[in-house]
Amino acid sequence: MILDTVSDVDTDDWLADTRASYDTVAVSYADYVRGAIAGDQYLRTALALFADSVRAAGDGPVADVGCGPGDVTAHLHELGVDAFGVDLSPGMIDVARRDHPGLRFEVGSMTDLDLPDASVAGLLAWWSLIHIPDEEVATVFAHFHRVLRPGGPLQLGFHVGDVSRLKTQGYGGHPMKVHVHRRQPDKVASWLRDAGFTVEAQWLLDPDEEVPGAILFARRRP
Repeated sequence: MILDTVSDVDTDDWLADTRASYDTVAVSYADYVRGAIAGDQYLRTALALFADSVRAAGDGPVADVGCGPGDVTAHLHELGVDAFGVDLSPGMIDVARRDHPGLRFEVGSMTDLDLPDASVAGLLAWWSLIHIPDEEVATVFAHFHRVLRPGGPLQLGFHVGDVSRLKTQGYGGHPMKVHVHRRQPDKVASWLRDAGFTVEAQWLLDPDEEVPGAILFARRRP
């Protein structure tokens, strides 16, 4: 979650740039985040609460959207959740399948989520919405609402702030060209309500750090 080098350079084809960037850093990124959940009690607690919400809503398949190397998907599986991962980067999906054989991972985009209507019991997107421009968030949340069953839980994790920058160097020193958008929890919560979700809780993580994190707990309204 560290921004190694950033600049304010604009990019036109942000989706293709994001895919190519994470293809480039997939192996290094997997090494960087390995063990992050095990070492953070708040992340583990958030996932445990999410798993409980899925069970309370009737259980069923759960989509980890923007799954990266699949560590969150695997942790949910260990909690008894029928989780599968979706990521824009084929390189990330290759690493996820390598590191977590037997779990389901597929290439896909949250801007055009290829899942049937009301097909998942829960949906989680941790630190993947950070690459979606403001003008595309409504489309993403509409897909989240469409694929979730009524009453299904949604959990989002993201960087907190008020700036958007282009990351030009990343994990392992590899070149990247990916926008990183930091947002205030109240702003994201407002977007969720407009998309048909009820926001149940907001957590602020590492508030004394330069870039805090936030986790929002929401639910699709019936």
